[in-house]
Amino acid sequence: MAACSPNRAPDRVEVGQLTEAERENDPWAALGPVVKRDPVIKLLSPVSGLEPLTWSEDHRISASSTSGISLMEVVCDVHGNKQDLVLHRTSIPVPDQVCELKVGPAEELLRAKDKFSSSSDPAMSQSFMLDRVLNPTVGLHKGILYTSWSPLGCDANGRCLLASLTLDHRLTIHSSTKRLQWTMVADLTQLYGESLESRGYSVPGGQPSKANLLDLAELQRRYRMQTPVRMEWSSVCTTQHVQTNNECKDVGTVLLAVLMENGDLVVWQFCLPILGKDSVLSCNTIQSGVLSPSVLAWWEYEHSGRKMSGLIVGSKLGPVKILPVNLKAVKGYFTLRQPVVLWQESDQIPVHNIKCISLFHPKQNCNCSLVVAARGSYLFWCLLLISKAGLNVHNSHVTGLHSTPIVSMTASRQGSSIYTCSMDGTVKKLTPIFTDMAVAFKQEEIVLPEGLAGRRIHGIAVSPHGAYLALVSTEGMTNGQHPVSRPYQVQFVTLKTPNDAAAELLESPVQSLFKQTDLLDLVRWRVLRDKRIPALLQEELDDKVHNTGSPYLWRLKLFLVRVLYQSLQKAPVEARWRPTHEDSKVFVKDEEGGVVGEGGGGEEEVVSKLQDPEARALEEQTGEVIAWIEAVEAHLTREHMKRVLGEVYLHTWITENTSIPTRGVCDFLTSDPTYEDRAAQVLIGHIQKKMNKQTFPEYCSLCKEVLPFTDRKQAVCSNGHMWLRCVLSYQACQTLAYRRCLLQDSIARLPVPEGQVLTGSSLSSCSLISISSYSALTQYKKVLESTQTGSRGYCRVLVHSATPPSSRTIGQACGEPGLHCLQHLCACLD
Repeated sequence: MAACSPNRAPDRVEVGQLTEAERENDPWAALGPVVKRDPVIKLLSPVSGLEPLTWSEDHRISASSTSGISLMEVVCDVHGNKQDLVLHRTSIPVPDQVCELKVGPAEELLRAKDKFSSSSDPAMSQSFMLDRVLNPTVGLHKGILYTSWSPLGCDANGRCLLASLTLDHRLTIHSSTKRLQWTMVADLTQLYGESLESRGYSVPGGQPSKANLLDLAELQRRYRMQTPVRMEWSSVCTTQHVQTNNECKDVGTVLLAVLMENGDLVVWQFCLPILGKDSVLSCNTIQSGVLSPSVLAWWEYEHSGRKMSGLIVGSKLGPVKILPVNLKAVKGYFTLRQPVVLWQESDQIPVHNIKCISLFHPKQNCNCSLVVAARGSYLFWCLLLISKAGLNVHNSHVTGLHSTPIVSMTASRQGSSIYTCSMDGTVKKLTPIFTDMAVAFKQEEIVLPEGLAGRRIHGIAVSPHGAYLALVSTEGMTNGQHPVSRPYQVQFVTLKTPNDAAAELLESPVQSLFKQTDLLDLVRWRVLRDKRIPALLQEELDDKVHNTGSPYLWRLKLFLVRVLYQSLQKAPVEARWRPTHEDSKVFVKDEEGGVVGEGGGGEEEVVSKLQDPEARALEEQTGEVIAWIEAVEAHLTREHMKRVLGEVYLHTWITENTSIPTRGVCDFLTSDPTYEDRAAQVLIGHIQKKMNKQTFPEYCSLCKEVLPFTDRKQAVCSNGHMWLRCVLSYQACQTLAYRRCLLQDSIARLPVPEGQVLTGSSLSSCSLISISSYSALTQYKKVLESTQTGSRGYCRVLVHSATPPSSRTIGQACGEPGLHCLQHLCACLD
């Protein structure tokens, strides 16, 4: 079969050629934008805290409960044909030990507690006995109070960190450097307690207090100055540092603001990536002067190329104001000269959630900030705009939005929509509309589908690009009666149609498939359900690919074709990961060429399939889609090869140190006569002239024979040893662990948000265990125990063998032709 052109679909593949009548009867148009998606996630414990549901920029959802944090990661799987959402679940348990705040010497603290608990003054004894922070013996609530996700690029893999605050006031930061495993990076409560102890529990810039713990007011002050209420992450601050070799290096930092019970703001500054307490650059304390603080949010504004920031603090009494944050250590960032009061009335309506949205003002042709705060059943808004006259503040309330108090509020990071939810389960969408002077809001009620309507909702969260809305809910009252049990569930509904998601993907300035996973999953769902790519999407995508040649559009095209291929496959009867323990069926050819053994009806089955017109058409269509995939993959590979050769041309030491098969890549690009690229020819000519006759051949680590570069996917030596090639550097993977990031079509240690940047340090080889004999497996049993294995398509330790053992020994191949899972092999040695 001849390979089809990568710029267009094969002629026989039906990819959504709809007539006008079919478009009018389109079932997707009848569904509407709000559709319930499966599966429904059941939580093992009741939810707890404020805003129990949060959604990160790297598509992970955290649900706070009394037993810990339940985490769900949305994965856009290109190797499965199930239409449901693919979610990977993990959890972070609540620590067993109760958090004890450091307020002074242990002996003095015990004497103070005995004095206050047995005091004859009822005002003193009652205030002490009823305070759960001062007197934990009353009984502490166990669970999570609040969680906050950091921006992308904060951990070692370029993903998000999770800051969690427990109900016993322990503030920690967690990271998932290993797949499906969370580890604590830093305990900020302990670090801040040690800092306060070193300066005598004094205010910033003041002298240590002369009062001791036997004074109830002093004891309360020491507890409240280190009891967190809320915490929020800032965006990543990037500065350039000049190295000793005069090269500029981008250094990233991030800030974590913590609001204490006494109104203090503790601003932690971390260098990226955050690996532990050694990553802490500074810790500054700011006195806000806000009584009974309740909520915190970052205000980040950009005007005339200058980035400004501040902290928005809300109170239980009602006032809201912005406090300046001094960022002298970060170049290019500025702050306010003095606090700005957004709402000053102490009307006893508590502020329990604040969102700050950056928008572009079409009337003034400049950026502006929209601050929205949930205050009871009202929504307070404030529009901040910097003009020549200074900072303009317009504020008001949205009344009549809900009949009961707002319990949760969320906003899309890549849009201007705001979603609110009340205690009665009503979800509203507000879209800001600019007027001449201020802003108005368009209100829409989200009509929840069957299965969600009538339930009691505790929290909502919207995906980064507004494709999905997650809701944590319990069963409401039925006929005026409470249910016997209240199981808590996390459910997902769509907020956009697949057509809207496809249009956003084509026009997106983000140019990253990973960051737009929520939109990508909607398109994937439609392709799997319709078994074809929408005609309008394919036509527009082909036109844009032909006109721009953007690698992002090529990767989007490859993703769609791969999903189309999966839609044509039948679901496997058995799970692919489950090994089969049956003996292999051996077929022996007799002298006349016949087959002797079990399963003699194989030829009859093949003949029946060929006679079935539907099966024959499906087989032809599948073959053409496979050819389409190979054509698109070949184009992406050639473009990536040119980038690798460009780095080799700029840095000659890369080839020698990392053994990139430069000569083989050049010969591979010039071997196809149909591939005519003037830029590639000029680059190859320069490289060959620069390298002269120097070659750096690759050698097989088993037999030391030369590995020829005849295939971009694998390398085979003269003795038959096969090695996969790393698509980042194209050298043969011959060492320990093979790592692949499927969504980015590149090699990575773990699925990271961005593909590897082609620099000298990143052009390192990936690896693959190769075993030439079955007896050599015994030495790899210990390696298996210390090597991380994950789900299919991500981190998996594999074995390549020129003469593999029998299928009984191997078990079932792990979904990759010619690759066998080491776990199954080692299990047979026990």
